Amino acid sequence: MTLPRRSALVLPAVLGLSAAAGAQTPAPAPAPAPAGPWPNRPVRIIVPAPGGGGTADTLARIFAQEMEKRVSQRVLIDNRGGANGNIGALAGARAAPDGYTILWSWAGTMATNPALYKDLAFDPERDFEPVVLIGNVPNVLVVNKELGPRTLEEFGAYARAHPNGINFGSTGNGSSMHLAGELYKSLTGAQMTHVPYTAPAAAVTDLLSGRIQAMFNLITGVAPQVRAGAVTPIAVLSPERAPQLPEVPTTAELGMPGLVFGTWFGLFLPRGSDPAFVQRLNALSNEVLADPEARARFEQAGMATLGGPPERLASFLHSEIESHAALVRASGARND
Repeated sequence: MTLPRRSALVLPAVLGLSAAAGAQTPAPAPAPAPAGPWPNRPVRIIVPAPGGGGTADTLARIFAQEMEKRVSQRVLIDNRGGANGNIGALAGARAAPDGYTILWSWAGTMATNPALYKDLAFDPERDFEPVVLIGNVPNVLVVNKELGPRTLEEFGAYARAHPNGINFGSTGNGSSMHLAGELYKSLTGAQMTHVPYTAPAAAVTDLLSGRIQAMFNLITGVAPQVRAGAVTPIAVLSPERAPQLPEVPTTAELGMPGLVFGTWFGLFLPRGSDPAFVQRLNALSNEVLADPEARARFEQAGMATLGGPPERLASFLHSEIESHAALVRASGARND
């Protein structure tokens, strides 16, 4: 399904700004042409999530440290959490297009939120210059140890034999855990009940106790429980095995190549940034992602690195917006 284009950008109430104010926001001034070496002052990376060790924050800080090794300036993390990443993304869109403010964002904010929110204050495709697709953290299907299934085939058989007998937990409507479950339902016809939580730890606790039976958790959020034998891993929703759980088969291996889902991360500059800034940052990012030590750090934190030209991120983002919109519509989820 094709996601309808928005005719105007409207500021959400959560930001405390009126729609009229958003409509009057002027377009950014043309970007200055690069003068001399870049960067020649500190660079700021906006991360639309709180600090303190979450997946997005951890990965962004690894990238900032690796980038700082390769430039002569500080690379600072600016955490702007709230509204499913919308606050930070809007700050990134409104930043000066001078190459010194970068947005580190991900699937939920850039691909899911356009369908999840009726009036979004930014357009992920119109308001940013895509720079590079950094990497992907896959979801993994895990079940309570006492449920019975040990394989993807057995899980499917259990779901068919027990309509609405599986409650799967997530961190909320439109989260990767929720949409991964919706993707499974759409591919298999399984009838399962979504149970949203406000914190992943609470969902995992209920999975361990049997209050819920399954989760399509990010691999970073459940790998310790898998290694400890506290939950049963069914499959990683990825074409390739995950370094954190190399013993767990993928959905592609198990005959469901369409059941692929994860949280991808990318770098964006504000619309109007000079193409020279985009190319310089893209080249630097790919250098980081190609470095074996940096790649090992990312993999240890749960992310498989990707990279490539800006066009790869632009094309990928467009397709993700469309596919996430279809899943959100099928689920009936809204966050307005």
